[in-house]
Amino acid sequence: MSASSAARRLTAIALVTGSVVAAAALPASAVQDRGPDRQRVVISHVQYNAPGPDTRSNRSLNGEWVNITNRSSRSVNLRGWTLRNSEGDRYTFRHLRLDGRSTVKVHTGIGRDTRHDVYQDRREHIWDNRSDRATLSNRRGAVVDTESWGRGRGHDRDRGDNRGHDRDRGHDRDRGDNRGHDRGDRQR
Repeated sequence: MSASSAARRLTAIALVTGSVVAAAALPASAVQDRGPDRQRVVISHVQYNAPGPDTRSNRSLNGEWVNITNRSSRSVNLRGWTLRNSEGDRYTFRHLRLDGRSTVKVHTGIGRDTRHDVYQDRREHIWDNRSDRATLSNRRGAVVDTESWGRGRGHDRDRGDNRGHDRDRGHDRDRGDNRGHDRGDRQR
Protein backbone atom coordinates (compact mmCIF):
# COMPACT_ATOMS: atom_id res chain seq x y z
CA MET A 1 0.00 0.00 0.00
CA SER A 2 1.34 3.38 -0.93
CA ALA A 3 1.84 6.21 1.54
CA SER A 4 -0.83 8.33 -0.13
CA SER A 5 -3.50 5.61 0.04
CA ALA A 6 -2.65 4.99 3.71
CA ALA A 7 -3.03 8.71 4.38
CA ARG A 8 -6.42 8.75 2.59
CA ARG A 9 -7.56 5.72 4.60
CA LEU A 10 -6.53 7.33 7.93
CA THR A 11 -8.25 10.58 6.91
CA ALA A 12 -11.46 8.68 6.10
CA ILE A 13 -11.36 6.84 9.44
CA ALA A 14 -10.81 10.12 11.29
CA LEU A 15 -13.76 11.76 9.50
CA VAL A 16 -16.10 8.84 10.23
CA THR A 17 -15.01 8.74 13.88
CA GLY A 18 -15.50 12.50 14.22
CA SER A 19 -18.99 12.27 12.72
CA VAL A 20 -20.02 9.51 15.13
CA VAL A 21 -18.73 11.45 18.14
CA ALA A 22 -20.46 14.65 16.98
CA ALA A 23 -23.77 12.83 16.43
CA ALA A 24 -23.60 11.30 19.91
CA ALA A 25 -22.84 14.67 21.51
CA LEU A 26 -25.77 16.54 19.93
CA PRO A 27 -28.58 14.91 21.91
CA ALA A 28 -26.72 15.49 25.20
CA SER A 29 -26.37 19.20 24.54
CA ALA A 30 -29.98 19.42 23.40
CA VAL A 31 -31.12 17.92 26.70
CA GLN A 32 -29.00 20.46 28.58
CA ASP A 33 -30.58 23.35 26.70
CA ARG A 34 -34.06 22.16 27.67
CA GLY A 35 -33.48 23.27 31.22
CA PRO A 36 -31.29 21.16 33.48
CA ASP A 37 -32.20 23.55 36.32
CA ARG A 38 -35.74 22.20 36.28
CA GLN A 39 -34.67 18.86 37.72
CA ARG A 40 -31.96 20.19 39.99
CA VAL A 41 -33.24 23.28 41.82
CA VAL A 42 -36.69 23.45 43.41
CA ILE A 43 -38.77 25.42 45.88
CA SER A 44 -38.79 22.81 48.62
CA HIS A 45 -40.90 24.62 51.23
CA VAL A 46 -42.70 27.93 51.77
CA GLN A 47 -43.46 29.29 55.23
CA TYR A 48 -45.91 31.98 54.09
CA ASN A 49 -47.64 32.49 57.46
CA ALA A 50 -45.15 33.65 60.07
CA PRO A 51 -45.72 32.20 63.55
CA GLY A 52 -47.65 34.54 65.84
CA PRO A 53 -49.29 37.81 64.87
CA ASP A 54 -48.20 39.32 61.56
CA THR A 55 -46.48 42.53 62.57
CA ARG A 56 -43.86 44.54 60.77
CA SER A 57 -41.23 43.49 63.30
CA ASN A 58 -38.12 41.96 61.78
CA ARG A 59 -38.78 38.79 63.77
CA SER A 60 -42.24 38.43 62.21
CA LEU A 61 -40.94 39.29 58.73
CA ASN A 62 -38.18 36.69 58.97
CA GLY A 63 -40.77 34.16 60.19
CA GLU A 64 -41.91 33.86 56.58
CA TRP A 65 -39.42 32.32 54.18
CA VAL A 66 -38.91 30.14 51.12
CA ASN A 67 -36.48 27.21 50.94
CA ILE A 68 -34.66 26.71 47.64
CA THR A 69 -33.05 23.26 47.39
CA ASN A 70 -30.42 21.95 44.98
CA ARG A 71 -31.23 18.24 44.54
CA SER A 72 -28.21 17.48 42.39
CA SER A 73 -24.69 16.65 43.53
CA ARG A 74 -23.24 19.63 41.62
CA SER A 75 -23.29 23.21 42.84
CA VAL A 76 -25.47 25.77 41.04
CA ASN A 77 -24.68 29.47 40.73
CA LEU A 78 -27.89 31.34 41.66
CA ARG A 79 -26.51 34.77 40.73
CA GLY A 80 -29.21 36.63 38.80
CA TRP A 81 -31.94 34.07 39.65
CA THR A 82 -35.19 35.54 40.94
CA LEU A 83 -37.93 34.58 43.39
CA ARG A 84 -41.25 36.40 43.12
CA ASN A 85 -44.80 36.37 44.41
CA SER A 86 -47.99 36.42 42.33
CA GLU A 87 -48.08 40.23 42.40
CA GLY A 88 -44.64 40.45 40.81
CA ASP A 89 -42.66 41.58 43.86
CA ARG A 90 -39.29 39.96 43.45
CA TYR A 91 -35.96 39.20 45.02
CA THR A 92 -32.83 38.72 42.91
CA PHE A 93 -30.08 36.46 44.16
CA ARG A 94 -26.69 38.13 44.25
CA HIS A 95 -23.48 36.13 44.59
CA LEU A 96 -24.67 32.75 45.83
CA ARG A 97 -23.41 29.32 44.86
CA LEU A 98 -25.80 26.67 46.17
CA ASP A 99 -23.82 23.53 46.92
CA GLY A 100 -25.08 20.14 45.80
CA ARG A 101 -27.77 18.61 48.01
CA SER A 102 -28.14 21.79 50.06
CA THR A 103 -30.80 24.39 50.79
CA VAL A 104 -30.86 28.16 51.16
CA LYS A 105 -33.63 29.88 53.13
CA VAL A 106 -34.84 33.19 51.64
CA HIS A 107 -36.19 35.31 54.53
CA THR A 108 -38.47 38.30 53.98
CA GLY A 109 -36.98 40.64 56.57
CA ILE A 110 -33.59 42.17 57.22
CA GLY A 111 -30.49 40.13 58.04
CA ARG A 112 -26.95 39.23 57.09
CA ASP A 113 -26.65 36.89 54.10
CA THR A 114 -24.81 33.58 54.56
CA ARG A 115 -24.52 30.42 52.45
CA HIS A 116 -27.67 29.00 54.06
CA ASP A 117 -29.77 32.12 54.76
CA VAL A 118 -30.39 35.17 52.58
CA TYR A 119 -32.60 38.18 53.33
CA GLN A 120 -34.84 40.25 51.08
CA ASP A 121 -34.45 43.26 53.42
CA ARG A 122 -38.15 44.12 53.20
CA ARG A 123 -40.13 46.02 55.78
CA GLU A 124 -43.49 44.39 54.97
CA HIS A 125 -44.66 40.81 54.56
CA ILE A 126 -44.52 39.58 50.99
CA TRP A 127 -46.34 36.22 51.02
CA ASP A 128 -50.12 36.28 51.29
CA ASN A 129 -51.44 33.93 53.98
CA ARG A 130 -54.59 33.05 52.02
CA SER A 131 -53.41 32.63 48.45
CA ASP A 132 -50.18 33.27 46.60
CA ARG A 133 -47.57 31.74 44.36
CA ALA A 134 -43.80 31.63 44.80
CA THR A 135 -41.98 31.45 41.47
CA LEU A 136 -38.29 30.71 40.98
CA SER A 137 -36.65 31.70 37.66
CA ASN A 138 -33.10 31.28 36.44
CA ARG A 139 -30.99 34.19 35.19
CA ARG A 140 -32.33 33.73 31.64
CA GLY A 141 -35.85 34.28 33.00
CA ALA A 142 -36.96 30.68 32.46
CA VAL A 143 -39.28 29.43 35.19
CA VAL A 144 -37.58 26.70 37.20
CA ASP A 145 -40.27 25.98 39.82
CA THR A 146 -43.42 27.34 41.45
CA GLU A 147 -45.25 26.66 44.67
CA SER A 148 -48.86 27.81 45.14
CA TRP A 149 -51.29 27.80 48.01
CA GLY A 150 -54.90 28.86 48.58
CA ARG A 151 -57.32 29.73 45.77
CA GLY A 152 -55.84 29.44 42.32
CA ARG A 153 -53.72 26.49 43.40
CA GLY A 154 -55.76 24.25 41.12
CA HIS A 155 -54.40 26.11 38.09
CA ASP A 156 -50.96 24.61 38.64
CA ARG A 157 -49.76 21.63 36.66
CA ASP A 158 -49.71 18.69 39.09
CA ARG A 159 -46.41 16.79 39.30
CA GLY A 160 -47.93 13.98 41.29
CA ASP A 161 -46.78 15.11 44.71
CA ASN A 162 -49.90 17.23 45.33
CA ARG A 163 -47.88 20.30 46.32
CA GLY A 164 -49.02 22.58 43.50
CA HIS A 165 -45.70 22.89 41.67
CA ASP A 166 -45.71 23.87 38.05
CA ARG A 167 -42.01 24.55 37.55
CA ASP A 168 -41.70 28.31 36.84
CA ARG A 169 -40.50 31.94 37.83
CA GLY A 170 -38.40 34.56 40.01
CA HIS A 171 -37.85 37.81 42.50
CA ASP A 172 -35.84 41.24 42.78
CA ARG A 173 -34.45 42.94 45.90
CA ASP A 174 -37.00 45.70 46.52
CA ARG A 175 -36.78 47.74 49.69
CA GLY A 176 -39.62 49.57 51.37
CA ASP A 177 -42.51 47.94 49.58
CA ASN A 178 -45.38 50.46 49.77
CA ARG A 179 -48.07 48.72 47.75
CA GLY A 180 -50.84 49.99 50.03
CA HIS A 181 -53.24 47.11 49.44
CA ASP A 182 -54.38 44.15 51.49
CA ARG A 183 -52.17 41.03 51.62
CA GLY A 184 -54.80 38.55 52.84
CA ASP A 185 -55.14 38.43 56.60
CA ARG A 186 -51.96 40.41 57.34
CA GLN A 187 -52.27 43.03 60.05
CA ARG A 188 -51.00 46.50 59.26
